[in-house]
Amino acid sequence: MFKISILGDNSEIRDYLPFLRWLVLTVVTLFGLWTASLYGYLQFMVANDRSHITLLILGLYAVFSLHCMLLTVRVSRDISNLHDVQALISNGNIEYELLGDEVVISDQRTLKKCTATGHIRNLVTMARLQGVGRLDQTILLRRLADSLRYRQSVGWFVADAMLKLGLLGTVIGFILMLSSIQSIDSFDVETLKNALSAMSGGMGVALFTTLFGLVGGILLKLQYYILDDATSYLFGVTTELTEVYVVPALNRGIDAGI
Repeated sequence: MFKISILGDNSEIRDYLPFLRWLVLTVVTLFGLWTASLYGYLQFMVANDRSHITLLILGLYAVFSLHCMLLTVRVSRDISNLHDVQALISNGNIEYELLGDEVVISDQRTLKKCTATGHIRNLVTMARLQGVGRLDQTILLRRLADSLRYRQSVGWFVADAMLKLGLLGTVIGFILMLSSIQSIDSFDVETLKNALSAMSGGMGVALFTTLFGLVGGILLKLQYYILDDATSYLFGVTTELTEVYVVPALNRGIDAGI
């Protein structure tokens, strides 16, 4: 029997699982926005927000969802290449040579360019320059972890800022609501009607911006959590691969005076 897979084989699905998770979350979110727009709820909330914070939150969510998508695809591709590098190194290849920016192993095969290969290249360079002594990759691993974390730090900041923007909209809404009460100088029916209308507008600003800020911030944090989980996996496999295979092989080369 022939098995047809739209997404690819099992290894491809495994490697690109972070992107697939991001895609499922985004599709569900877009469906929710489309449903809210279909029944007019989205247009109603945006139209009744005089502070326009809801539009700012929507814009930030769209921009940084794309930012998260690009990083997730990049990390997924990195994981795919890492698994290929892992298969080559764990197959008994214990010699490493540098050819420009490339790393060549003992069977004259070149490792695919990825985060792990760059780290291995740094280890080989450090082993050559060090000459004697045991190789310690602690500082390089810290540098690698910082570089991986730095790429997504702006996304976490924006997700938190969206929550703060929602709270800012709440404050602005209450200010608008209270200012309408302060302007009352008589208690006739028409004045009270106008005051209540202004109060409802201020309350709408407070509630709608809070809703957009909370929902947008939570959804964006979920996206970056998926990315953070994939980055942690990438760092963990890279650490395990170099500690088990690469560093011992380089230490043997140093002891042999190669």
